[in-house]
Amino acid sequence: MSIPSYENPSTLATPLGHYSHVARSGSVVMVAGQVGITADGRIAESFADQTKLTFENLSRAMESESLTLRHVLKFTTYLTHEKYIPDFYAVRDEIFPTLFPDGKYPANTLLIISRLVKPELLVEIEAIGHA
Repeated sequence: MSIPSYENPSTLATPLGHYSHVARSGSVVMVAGQVGITADGRIAESFADQTKLTFENLSRAMESESLTLRHVLKFTTYLTHEKYIPDFYAVRDEIFPTLFPDGKYPANTLLIISRLVKPELLVEIEAIGHA
């Protein structure tokens, strides 16, 4: 069995701790939880903007492995308050038809948590992909 590869694409912000943004073993790709932070470290202000940027960052992470979000098998989504559920669904309704034009979406687990690593972060999404 080969040793997994670990990457921190330059298109993403520096990890906020001791982890890699992308881990790959064979055809399995794991993307660490992405948040609404630009590559230069700026946090998007609104919940909707954070969510959109989070999906952009997930896409960049997958692209670093020559894949797209269409290679994602499962998302796990973390929201910092239940009040964001309708807004999260609204953003997905807006962007998913473009990301997944065939209407076939990855599995998703949605969790409500007390907070993320930085209190101004409102949403985090991790992904499991397959090449």
